[in-house]
Amino acid sequence: MDWMAELGAITAETRGELGGLQRRALPKGLDLFAPGDRAQGFPLVLAGRVEVYLTGPSGREILLYAVEPGQSCIQTTLGLLGDEPYSGTAATVSEAEVVTIPKPLFLRLMDRDPAFRGFVLRSFGQRMADLTRLLEAVAFGKVEARLAGALLDLAEGGVVRATQSDIAARIGSAREVVSRKLDAFAKAGWVVTERGEVHLRDEAALRRARGH
Repeated sequence: MDWMAELGAITAETRGELGGLQRRALPKGLDLFAPGDRAQGFPLVLAGRVEVYLTGPSGREILLYAVEPGQSCIQTTLGLLGDEPYSGTAATVSEAEVVTIPKPLFLRLMDRDPAFRGFVLRSFGQRMADLTRLLEAVAFGKVEARLAGALLDLAEGGVVRATQSDIAARIGSAREVVSRKLDAFAKAGWVVTERGEVHLRDEAALRRARGH
């Protein structure tokens, strides 16, 4: 796979420099950065999924966004361009493959290659739009709607394999709230809950609850 195709019409010089970078295979569950760390490079996810989340003083977590092939990490872009430290934590939630563009090379390419610069800024804008939608959902959306949407998005073969804490982090709520709402969904016949799993029984009802 030509991973550089995602970058658009980059110059031959840029392609040559990027061609020497090594792909890295990462295991599931690997922490990639933590609050206070400094960005050392611009990672491009070629396969798998990385999730970025914030942890509050109480230990409550909220999922900010995920990075999958073709997407960029907002916090890394801010760190490289604005010299800001990371405020969140990133971890692989599946096996992944990445190529990391070292910071000095990234900054040179931003200066000299319009196509590369356009890719970075366009990706950043798209991710900021995603983050804005998340903030709107957390601030103004009903917990039931966010929970229903998360269950539909996470389900594989009608089964969500995630803890209630994981689901709570994804929708910006507390585990206790998710537990109560899942109990209500179960009483309505929409789901069946087991340890570490939620089985969807009425996806049409969940879609109505989600609102679209």
